[in-house]
Amino acid sequence: MRLALALLLIVLPLSSPLAQSLPPDLDATIERTLKTFEVPGVALAVVKDGKVLLAKGYGVRKQGDATPVTADTLFNIASNSKAFTAAALAILVDEGKLQWDDRVVDHLPSFQMFDPYVTRELTVRDLLVHRSGLGLGAGDLLYFPPTTFTEDEIVSKLRHIRPSISFRSRYAYDNILYLVAGKVIEKASGRHWRDFVRERIFMPLGMRDSSTHVKGLRVAANVATPHAKADGVLKALAPTSIDNNAPAAAINSTVNDLAKWMMTQLGRGVIPGTDGKKRLFSEAQSKEMWAAQTVMGISEPSKSLESLRANFSAYALGWGVRDYRGYKLVGHSGALPGYFSRVMLVPELGLGIAVLTNQEERSGFEVPLWTVLDAFVGAPKTDWVAAFKADDDSKRAKAEEKVALQGGMRNAQSKPSLPMESYAGKYRDAWYGDVTVTKEGDKWLLRFTRTPSLVGELSHWQYDTFVARWTDRSLNADAFVSFSLKPDGTLAEMRMQPISPLTDFSFDFQDLLFTPVKETPAAAVARPVH
Repeated sequence: MRLALALLLIVLPLSSPLAQSLPPDLDATIERTLKTFEVPGVALAVVKDGKVLLAKGYGVRKQGDATPVTADTLFNIASNSKAFTAAALAILVDEGKLQWDDRVVDHLPSFQMFDPYVTRELTVRDLLVHRSGLGLGAGDLLYFPPTTFTEDEIVSKLRHIRPSISFRSRYAYDNILYLVAGKVIEKASGRHWRDFVRERIFMPLGMRDSSTHVKGLRVAANVATPHAKADGVLKALAPTSIDNNAPAAAINSTVNDLAKWMMTQLGRGVIPGTDGKKRLFSEAQSKEMWAAQTVMGISEPSKSLESLRANFSAYALGWGVRDYRGYKLVGHSGALPGYFSRVMLVPELGLGIAVLTNQEERSGFEVPLWTVLDAFVGAPKTDWVAAFKADDDSKRAKAEEKVALQGGMRNAQSKPSLPMESYAGKYRDAWYGDVTVTKEGDKWLLRFTRTPSLVGELSHWQYDTFVARWTDRSLNADAFVSFSLKPDGTLAEMRMQPISPLTDFSFDFQDLLFTPVKETPAAAVARPVH
C-alpha cells in the first residue's frame, strides 16, 4: 500500500492550476540571465500541443558585435545529438534491419571491448544507456579536445580501455559508445551516420538549417560564436570539431529546427504538418526510447536549488528521464567548448522547451528552462537567476577551497628525484597513444601527439609531481603529472589527474597510464632534423 501511494505521489500533479501561456516576465528574466552569467546570446523555443508558442533569440551572436541572435541562429547542440542517434536506430528497428537487443558483434564482427565477455554480450541498447562498465567519460580524450584520430581508430582502441565497474552494474556516462552506435547505423543502412541523419531525419522534418559536422558552422552565415572563460576572462572561440565522434555530439541546430524535432517527439513520431499521415518512427519506438533503462543516482541539490530535487532519475535511449512536481520529464543537456544546450519534454502537457547558449555557463540554459516550465506546471514563482547564481558561487568556492587545500599540503622545498633531462622523452598509453616531454627554449613541455591543443608547460609541484599548465587557457583543465621510479632509479610510469574538481569529466586524464618508450638507435638516426 505504501508503494502504491508513493507511485501516486510521483505521477499526480501536486501544484496549483496549470498555466496555458508563457510567463509575462520571461524576456526580462532572460536579459537578466545574460547579464548575470556573462552569456552573450541565448535562443529559446517553446512548443505546446503541436504548436510553436515561442521561437526567439536574445542577446548577440558574438561578444562585442551587435548582430543579434535569432530563432534561425545556429548553435552546436553537443550531447543533444544523442537523441537523434537513438531515433536513427529506432527507424532501422521499425524497418526490421536491426533490433535493440541485437549483439553489437553480430553487426560489427571486429568490435572489441577490454573484457571478452562484454564484447560478446554488449547489445545495441547497451551502446546508448551508459552501463557498459566504462568509467565516467572514459576514452573521451580520443576525440576531445579535437584529435587526429579517425572514427575507425577510436573504435579499435576501445579494446584497450579498462572498465571501472562491472558490466551493467550501474550508470556511468560515456560518449565513446555512441560512435559505435553510429557504426551500427552505417552497417545496417549502408549510409554513414551523418548522411542517414540528414536524409532520414532533418529532411523529412524540414530542419533546413541543421547540420552534422563542424563545417556546417564554419560555412553558415547566421552562427552563434562560442565563448568560454580563460583565466576568468570571457573570450570568443573557434567552433570545436567533434566530427570523429559525431553521433555523440556533432549536430548543429536552431531553435526553429528544434521546435519541429520536439513536436515530432511529443507526437510520438508523427511528423508535424502531415495530419498524422507521415511518421518518422512508430509509437512503439517512441515508448521504447523514453523508457527508463539505467537507474541514475539522485544528486543532492544545494540549498538554493532544493525545489529541483528529483524522486527518480534514469537514462533511457538517448534521453534522461526524471520527475518534477508530479510530471515525467524527458530531456538532455549538451556541452562543448563555448556552447551549452538543453531540450526538455513534458509529454503529459504536450510541452517542449529548447534552450541554446553560446557560453560555457549552465545557468544560461537552466534559468530559461525552469522559468518556462514553472509557468506551465503551476509552480510557485522562483527567482531562478538568484538560485543558480548562489549555486554557482557555492560550487566555485568549494572548488577553490579544495585547490587551496592541495596547495597548503604541498612541500615546496622538495626536489625532483632526477634531473629534468631524465624525465624527457616519449611515453605511451595503451589506448591514447603517445605523449612527449621535451625542452623547447627554456621551458619543459608536455605534448599530446594526437591532440594539437593539449600542449602545456610543466612546472615543478613537489617531489616527482609537476603541473601541466595548458597553453590554451580556455580548456580550464590544468593537470597534475606524476612520475614514479623503479627500484634502480629509472622511470617506471607517468600518471595524470585534473587539479580542479570543476574540470570537465571528458578530460579523463586519470584513466591514462603512460610508460616510457625506449627508442632504438635506428629510430633515433631516422628521426628527421628540424
